[in-house]
Amino acid sequence: MNSKTEPTVNLELALHHGLTKEEYEKILSILKRTPTFTELGIYSVMWSEHCSYKNSIALLKTLPRSGKRLLVGAGEENAGLVDIGDGLAVAFKIESHNHPSAVEPYQGAATGVGGIMRDIFTMGARPIAALNSLRFGNLDNNQTKHLLKGVVKGIGDYGNSFGVPTVAGEVYFEDCYQTNPLVNAMAIGIVEHRHVASAIAKGDGNIVMIVGAATGKDGIHGATFASEEISEASEAKRPSVQVGDPFTEKLLLEATLETIRAGLIVGIQDMGAAGITCSSTEMSAKGNSGMMLNLDHVPVREENMSAYEIMLSESQERMLIVAEPKNENAIKEIFKKWDLNCVTIGNVTNDDRVKVFYNGELKADVPAETCVLGGGAPVYYRETKKPAYLEQTQKYDLSKIPEPENLTAVIYKLLQSSNIASKRWVYEQYDSMVRTNTVLSPGSDAAVVRIKKSEKLLASKTDCNGRYVYLNPKKGTMIAVAESARNVVCTGGKPIAITNCLNFGNPYKPEIYWQFKEAIEGMKEACLAFDTPVTGGNVSFYNESPNFAVYPTPTIGMLGIIEDKKFVTSADFKQHGDQILLLGENRGDISGSEFLSVEHGIVAGDAPYFNLNREVILQQCTLELIQKGLVCSAHDVSDGGIVVSLIECSLLSKKKFGFNVTFNTTDIPLYKVLFGEEQSRIVISAKEENVQNIFSLCAQYQLPVSAIGFVTNDGTMKINNHIEISMEKASVLYFHSLERKISS
Repeated sequence: MNSKTEPTVNLELALHHGLTKEEYEKILSILKRTPTFTELGIYSVMWSEHCSYKNSIALLKTLPRSGKRLLVGAGEENAGLVDIGDGLAVAFKIESHNHPSAVEPYQGAATGVGGIMRDIFTMGARPIAALNSLRFGNLDNNQTKHLLKGVVKGIGDYGNSFGVPTVAGEVYFEDCYQTNPLVNAMAIGIVEHRHVASAIAKGDGNIVMIVGAATGKDGIHGATFASEEISEASEAKRPSVQVGDPFTEKLLLEATLETIRAGLIVGIQDMGAAGITCSSTEMSAKGNSGMMLNLDHVPVREENMSAYEIMLSESQERMLIVAEPKNENAIKEIFKKWDLNCVTIGNVTNDDRVKVFYNGELKADVPAETCVLGGGAPVYYRETKKPAYLEQTQKYDLSKIPEPENLTAVIYKLLQSSNIASKRWVYEQYDSMVRTNTVLSPGSDAAVVRIKKSEKLLASKTDCNGRYVYLNPKKGTMIAVAESARNVVCTGGKPIAITNCLNFGNPYKPEIYWQFKEAIEGMKEACLAFDTPVTGGNVSFYNESPNFAVYPTPTIGMLGIIEDKKFVTSADFKQHGDQILLLGENRGDISGSEFLSVEHGIVAGDAPYFNLNREVILQQCTLELIQKGLVCSAHDVSDGGIVVSLIECSLLSKKKFGFNVTFNTTDIPLYKVLFGEEQSRIVISAKEENVQNIFSLCAQYQLPVSAIGFVTNDGTMKINNHIEISMEKASVLYFHSLERKISS
């Protein structure tokens, strides 16, 4: 397409590209002329919500983004970076691929994994672990089954082929995610401080190189597609979904790390959302430089591609490299060895403009700073309004809930709930042991992986109960941070930093933006309390179908350090006769619980009871108990209440140990004790000779602790002497219910 055949650029075309009238007028003001078609495309993707964070950046800047371990904070590079000592750092990040997965679940999920991996190794870090957080609609729906199968296969095929273990995750099912699944992918990598790379362009005359796969038409306007609601027309946007190749990505990984470690580059950035456009403008803006690009040299896999298409393509497995001219041949030799494209397409300039030439024509000439987040991209403060539904949910009288006639039947019913039943069908499709560093794999409170060249281990977890956030956005988000930290603590790790993936509806709707603002405030308070700075992440707005928005789902990716392998702790009971203790106290709060949803079809009340100060004390005390060798197992109490936590401790044990516990029901009905989801509780088991020391340490922390029973080996689980749960039946329901629903 030459300039004579390109569409006429006007307001109507700008609106079609997702820009507003005011934004188009701002572009006219910046350029002091009408933009070319390619320039319009550049601004439309760079000012999309997905790239510019225009409706969220002002609030995101209020989050805690500094800490003694933090080397690279939020928004500074492709991923966050924290120091773990021994000259090593951890790069980690989480991102969404929700809209692509809704219309093309396999490729949408697969390229989500590929994209987050590239964010890690462009930092110079070798990826060592992958995690995910998934949300789907009701499993009775065939479309939900189709989406689930496609997403899980996409994650598994890409991760398994790429050779990085998928070590942890979560899967929830709620009606609100019916046509808008959430697919959040997280990756973790290790890098020596001296090999950390930066996404920067600087040095007048330095060369700009495109490396990796050839450029096609897949993914054009993918960033814009991710910045609008899902509708019946979304199916027509399949071309906006990229196509991934994990084998090419594996080659790209090795070539990239070899080039970085050889000291041959000035800067490097992944071509994710908005492709060449994003990497060229962001790298230039970061280095206060410009670029001169000649698209004639870009390797393409389709004929007659226009400058607009080449600049906006989101073809996968590509990088943009800036290097000194003297290193050009050495870099080309490395990529040739790995059988990858490596072509010089331009050079760095000492002005602030990105100039794009194609077929002898100047197709774009834009100031780099005006395109990027934190620069000239628009920043909005949206109207907020407390949602009307909260008045109904929070005034619901939970005292009307009748006490179940048969508690055993309710327990069995809960074990079959899609939100509680084991996700083994999902995670067994992932290779969790490749690279042989995995210590605790999927099914544990958090994943634990070894770090080569270090005595330390990493613990990590993704977590969020969207139902809690729906009922109380601020408190629900605080709980998400707390529970992800609690899961890390239960494995023997100290939480050190988070990444986040903020999944919400349309920010132009005041009630949605109120949820978002409250969630940010809750995250801020919790992260300050746990000293876990926010290293970066992703905002995903417009998660709505024609009928409703998803639950606000601020997914937390928590990173922790385990100082020594002897501290690694798992959730399963270890031996007959061990004492079972509860750290924290039962309050019987069934607000927002799985019990209410499963047994009564009700999502109501507040988010469950939560006290941030008590949670901090609980985690500090638990970690000290573990480090002093007083604990045999530790498992947090969350979805389904304490009865589900106890059953999981039994079913996860290799010898299927049972339990015999007794709860005080003087002040709280037994069913509320069993099914309440109040926070800040951990079930531990310990040898009898250590119980007194546990009580003494808890007293120092002023942490409530109670001995509630002991581990048994008779194949049953007993509660208050009159509830007896069959180990065999519970195991079948817990481990096979999800698979049966999917295959039915």
